[in-house]
Formats: sequence, C-alpha cells, structure tokens
Amino acid sequence: MFAPSYWSLRTRQRYVKPSNIGAWPNQGPRKRADVHDADEMTRSSHSTGQKRTHLRIRPIRVPVAGSALLLIDVINDLNFDGSEALVAQAEPMATRLAILKRRASAAGVPCIYINDNFGQWRSDFRHTVAHCTATTSPGRRVSKLLRPTKNDYFVLKPKHSGFFDTTLDTLLATLRIRRVILTGIAGNICVLFTANDAYMRELKLFVPKDCVVSNTPEDNEYALQQIASVLKGNLTPSTALVFRKRHRRV
Repeated sequence: MFAPSYWSLRTRQRYVKPSNIGAWPNQGPRKRADVHDADEMTRSSHSTGQKRTHLRIRPIRVPVAGSALLLIDVINDLNFDGSEALVAQAEPMATRLAILKRRASAAGVPCIYINDNFGQWRSDFRHTVAHCTATTSPGRRVSKLLRPTKNDYFVLKPKHSGFFDTTLDTLLATLRIRRVILTGIAGNICVLFTANDAYMRELKLFVPKDCVVSNTPEDNEYALQQIASVLKGNLTPSTALVFRKRHRRV
C-alpha cells in the first residue's frame, strides 16, 4: 500500500465539505430555522443497473403552537365508477396518515376533518362515518383507519375547498392557527383547492406528499408540484415531520 497524496486528501475533504451538503443549486448553505425544507431523496435509474443514492431526509421541526392537521375527505365511501385505482392508493396512504395523526394528537396539534356530506344534507357526521365504514363501502378500510375521535374537530364543506361556505376560517382563528398540514383525497381537487385558499389567507402550508393521493399518480404529482412552486408549500414526507413544543423559560 502507498500513502495517499496531498492532492487526493484535499479532493476528499472538498467532496464532503459540510457547507456543500443540503443546498439547492444557485443557493448558499442552508440556514438553521425551526421550519425548513427537507433534502430531497434522489435515486438513479434502476433499469440501467446503477446504484441508488439515498440522501438522508432532514427532519422538519413543526411548532405545535399555531399548527393544525387538516384531513380532507378521508371519511369517504369512494363509491364511484372506476374507483378501484384510487382505493388501491388510498389504503396505504391512510395507514401513513393514521400514524401522522396519532403523533400530532399526542403532541397537542388539533386535528380537523374537512369532509363532504355526499349530498346527504339531513345527516350529521356520525351518520357519514357509519355510511363510509359500512361493509358495502369501497372506502371502508380508509374510513376505519382514520375514524375520528371525540377530541377531533369536524367541518362540513359543500364544495371543493375546505374554506368555501364553511366555518373553517372561524375555527382556525379561534385556535390561533398560523400553519396548516394538509392531507387527504384528492390531491388535485379538494386538497389543491383548499391549499389555494389557505395560501391566500397567508397560512404556512405543509403538504406531506406521502399523505395525499389522487385518481392517478400523474394527477397527484402535478398537484403537488403546483403546491410547491406556486403556493410555496412544503412537501416533506410525514415521517420527517417532528412536532416540537416550546418550553417556557423559568
């Protein structure tokens, strides 16, 4: 064996220089903040036989105070022609969202269900839950996984956006919410419409990309890119969201 040369050592040191890790092109090093964007996970093409490169996803600290988790149309019978593809995507998404909801609730983050009533204007939310969890409902597994508890909030929406003709504005103001974590179905319709209205109200947007589904993966990807580029939404996966409580100084 031979000792590495001076220049080879210098090359290695420059390659792993911390200030070059975690920065986007044409930007400087990341600044520390309570809430910041995650490093993307990059993969090379598997079909070419190249090795996959996984960058560690940086945890995102989300303050408990001023945050709310919004679950959009997850209590859903998914009973329409051609719903099989959406059901197949929604069931694993519901498992991930249920884990996120448990963590959020345990940390003290309010969880708000924003749901259609499927045209049943004389029913209440308990009737909607019973309908969507029935054995005849294609969306029963999703609805059972995300069944609300007595500590959760519920807002009935007549249209696509969770803000249009609803009490959501009043509820968020009462809870002093400044940032919302949007999740649910469908990403390119109700989630996107709600995200638009939240952005216009100057709410900070988090939309964990593993907790949103649409009729097709292509529709979902397009909606997420719109949320990220136009609405400045953070698409960090749910597993990297860390709820942080502020400790009072004594």
